[in-house]
Formats: sequence, C-alpha cells, structure tokens
Amino acid sequence: MKPAITDIPGIGPAAAAALGEHKITSVARLAGASVETISAVPGFSEARATRVISAAAELLAASGTPQSAKVKPEQSGEVEKPENKGKKEKKDKKKKDKGKRKGKGKKKDKKKKDKK
Repeated sequence: MKPAITDIPGIGPAAAAALGEHKITSVARLAGASVETISAVPGFSEARATRVISAAAELLAASGTPQSAKVKPEQSGEVEKPENKGKKEKKDKKKKDKGKRKGKGKKKDKKKKDKK
C-alpha cells in the first residue's frame, strides 16, 4: 500500500491541505520537490521543508515505492519568468509614460481646439 502524505511526521490534515493547494498531493511528489518549492507553501519554513522532504524520501524507501515524481515549478504553482519578459515590460512602461511627462501633449491639444 502506498504511504499517505499524512504518514509523514509533521504533516497533519492542515499541512496536507496547504501542500495540496500547491499540487503536492503524494509522498512521492513531496520527496521529489525542492526546498524552495515547499518553503513557498504557507506554514513551511526552509527548515521544516527540509525535514518533511527527507522524511518523505525515507518513507518511500521504507515502503519500496520509487521516488520518480519530480515536481516542476509550473506544477507547484510557481511560475518561471522568461528572460526577455523584463525588456517587454520596460517597453510597455515607456509607452505608458510617454504622454504623462510634465503635461506634454495636453497643452498642444487644447491650443488646437481653441484655434478651430
């Protein structure tokens, strides 16, 4: 029988629910997760994450279940930021700021309306 995530010392129903919200629903996923992934879950410090990951790996080894479920960032709720996204954000910000600089452009529009 596969071990349940609540069989790990320090993981009760509330912690299991918090992990579940981050798609960590099995002992294998917990054992394969990184400390960073688990410490991103509310209620888990780096120290607690390290302890439960180790305990999950030990539990899997004792039960004879292979540890093959590595958790990818997109599965855990984390989102990896593409490298070029920052450049696009800068361009978008420049476009937004272009018309907002010290009222430039607004007075010209008013003058054009007054002349007509």
